[in-house]
Amino acid sequence: MSDLVIGEGVALDLRLAKLPSRALARMLDLLVQIGLLAVFAMVLGLVSATVDEAVAAGLAIVMSVAVLVGYPALLETVTRGRTLGKMALGLRVVRGDGGPVRFRHALVRALTGVFDIYLTAGVLAVVTSFCSRQGRRTGDWLAGTVVVRDRAPDAGVSAAGMAALAMPYPLLGWAQQLDLSVLPDDLALAARQYLTRMHEMRPDVAARMGYELASEVVRYVALPPPGTPPWAYLAAVTAERRVRQMRAVDMERRAAWERAQAQNPAYAGAGRTVGGAPAAPAWQGPADPQLAQLPTPPVQDRAPEPVADREPDHAPDHVTEQVTGHAPDQVVPESITTPDDGGFKPPQ
Repeated sequence: MSDLVIGEGVALDLRLAKLPSRALARMLDLLVQIGLLAVFAMVLGLVSATVDEAVAAGLAIVMSVAVLVGYPALLETVTRGRTLGKMALGLRVVRGDGGPVRFRHALVRALTGVFDIYLTAGVLAVVTSFCSRQGRRTGDWLAGTVVVRDRAPDAGVSAAGMAALAMPYPLLGWAQQLDLSVLPDDLALAARQYLTRMHEMRPDVAARMGYELASEVVRYVALPPPGTPPWAYLAAVTAERRVRQMRAVDMERRAAWERAQAQNPAYAGAGRTVGGAPAAPAWQGPADPQLAQLPTPPVQDRAPEPVADREPDHAPDHVTEQVTGHAPDQVVPESITTPDDGGFKPPQ
């Protein structure tokens, strides 16, 4: 784990990237850059026959800068802190407070990399990384960034953090109609991490960070109902996204199980039905000695409960009352309101 602490005194659960993984990611990026330089050299060789030497020299400089500086700066900006090498190793560049990097951070890191990586053969970068507890090289010091592992652990979430991840019941119907296919994974992860830690922050800091995250999410997801606070909006989006991911995994497992039943002669269906739906086939024993190691499939005695008839998971009563301003047994108005901030409104 890292010892990153943001200005509000909240420690971030981020795993710092070690020097070997960073070096391997840099080598992969270097191979990509060498390939790009080779392609540009061939193009320049074809173009130089039709232009004068000054133009050819200028094109060579532009291509070199585009590969050495433009490649990492552009990719880290577009992918929120990752290059091709970092994607392969599961690394990411983040700000010192754990937030995503901007173009200025990526540009400073790329420009500094010309000196502490290429001109010094990486010696300066290695020395500065060993001198830093967080493994920062010169570019990270100047840009205010740090390289971490992309996959943050879910362990250590308190009961209050888990309650904040639950679906606010008044927003359940609205969330089920959302299109979440374009929501980036890293933004959804940031919203989840905020919800699990917001109870540890000061109220004003939690409100400001929630508003900033909600402003980012609203670029990909529809606006919430009027009067919805930012934290409830983020909780509804992340909870619905998690439910859909679990359903997709369940559908894949069911499809794999059906394919195994169709391809394996050892699984013979009993032909009986329960409530009009076919029951799971009974185990008849392996038809071949080689199939003796197959797992015994479960036999359902009743049809599975329809998803639509199940009681949806929702937040506890005190969380619902926080969102709506009403007790659970009271009538909830159509427009969710809050007496404090008037709900989330995206910036104009």
